[in-house]
Amino acid sequence: MHSFVGSRRVLLRASLGFLALIGADRQARAQASGATPAQSQLREFLQSIRSARGSFTQRSQRAGGGFENVSGVFAFQRPGRFRWEVRKPYEQLMVGDGEKIHFHDKDLNQVTVRRMSDSLGASPAAILFGSNDLERNFTLKEDGSRDGLDWVDAQPKNRDAGFDRIVIGLRGGLPEAMEVRDAFGRTTLFGFSGFERNPRLDADAFRFVAPRGADIVEQ
Repeated sequence: MHSFVGSRRVLLRASLGFLALIGADRQARAQASGATPAQSQLREFLQSIRSARGSFTQRSQRAGGGFENVSGVFAFQRPGRFRWEVRKPYEQLMVGDGEKIHFHDKDLNQVTVRRMSDSLGASPAAILFGSNDLERNFTLKEDGSRDGLDWVDAQPKNRDAGFDRIVIGLRGGLPEAMEVRDAFGRTTLFGFSGFERNPRLDADAFRFVAPRGADIVEQ
């Protein structure tokens, strides 16, 4: 999720993120109602998926040039509870407990804490982990089909969101890819796999306990 982290490595651009073709049956209903297939899938994802877990990859452009690739696992339970854990090539953890977001950089042994109300809003994380009031913060439009996915362009209504656009690629009602372009023209690419729908998740997964000796920074 970059605006939240503000550290030497990026865990999420503007804090996260998922998502072509759906069944012919569902496409027919979407077309009959005037909704596009991709937007229908995104709305279904927001309305029907209350919890999930899976794996992610992230490819980010560095400010000084080049790219950084990381991978890990995620879990979420709406609204606002999530766990985003980078495992390779280093370890970082972001945990949202519904009220606050805790970001732990293991190498630095530093924990950054922010109020969730200040951190989600019109962000990539809001699409993945927030409530289903997406269109309050974003203007949605169809962005065609490519790579076997249907794409939705989500542009933030708030010009101070820290990024210009999010493009989400979906298949079968689930996000598989997300592209986030920031105000400087840099793009972060996310891929999602192993998506498990509505599992029972342990509440402890969304509780954060700071490691002993960690430097705590409240923002």
